[in-house]
Amino acid sequence: MEPITTGMQGAAVEDVQSRLLQLGYTIDAAEVTDKYFGATTEQAVSTFRLDSGLAAGHAVDIPCWSALVDASYKLGDRTLYLRMPNFHGADVQALQRALNVLGFACGEDDGYFGPHTEAALQQFQENVGLFADGMAFQDTYAYINRLHHVWEGKPSVTEAESRIGFARAANVLERFQIAVIGEDPIARSVASRMWNIATATTDNSGMMLCDSEVPTDVDLVLEIASDELPADAAPRATIALAECHNLAQRIRTANVAAQQKPARIRIELTGMTRYNGTFTASDAQTLAVRLLDGVCDALADWVN
Repeated sequence: MEPITTGMQGAAVEDVQSRLLQLGYTIDAAEVTDKYFGATTEQAVSTFRLDSGLAAGHAVDIPCWSALVDASYKLGDRTLYLRMPNFHGADVQALQRALNVLGFACGEDDGYFGPHTEAALQQFQENVGLFADGMAFQDTYAYINRLHHVWEGKPSVTEAESRIGFARAANVLERFQIAVIGEDPIARSVASRMWNIATATTDNSGMMLCDSEVPTDVDLVLEIASDELPADAAPRATIALAECHNLAQRIRTANVAAQQKPARIRIELTGMTRYNGTFTASDAQTLAVRLLDGVCDALADWVN
């Protein structure tokens, strides 16, 4: 799009002014009536750019327009669900803040509807007796709004464990080549879901699904298994997920301590999976999200 800037007049200027006024910025009434990009519209745009962390200026270019549209969404304006690219905007951030305050932690309220937000929304829906599909329709918003006196104006509270922000996870996945191996059907299901989430987080994800053979240029290899190593197997770097409450630190330690690179870390799901038919897709998704977060958190310190 061509930048919308001082001296222009018409529908595009009217749209910009309407969004800025909705967000609380001040524009002279005469400029609004004439749909004219004058001095007060310029000042409002300049202030919005600074408030949004954009480069200083007074034109509405593509980054500014995108930020303005995102900021204009209100909770309930649209149906939200997990998709690629992720929904993002002020309405997503408001939903995340409400869920966090209400006790359904989705991590940092960064305005991106990712897998954490979907999982938290499903838990909320189940908690209030709605169909837990992870999609925010008007019935879900009705419950959120009914509880506004509980969450509105309260600081967002996130879980310390297993919740990493969208941008931070994307940076890690774009920086590192991570091979994931599933040794059995359930482990392969978890591994494939890790890959799906990583791919949905960024088009440039370095996570790859592998069989026993992996490329030589990877930075880390994760071997996921549903059972313990046989008693006569040689010792190796292993994390028993059911007994682990600091996954990121465990992965970080094993990676640094590895004498050969890339480090190969075995993640055992012992006690967390069941072959009797009760292990569900939701179970696999939950484990995949937790593992992906642990990996991204562990590697985040090495991102330049």
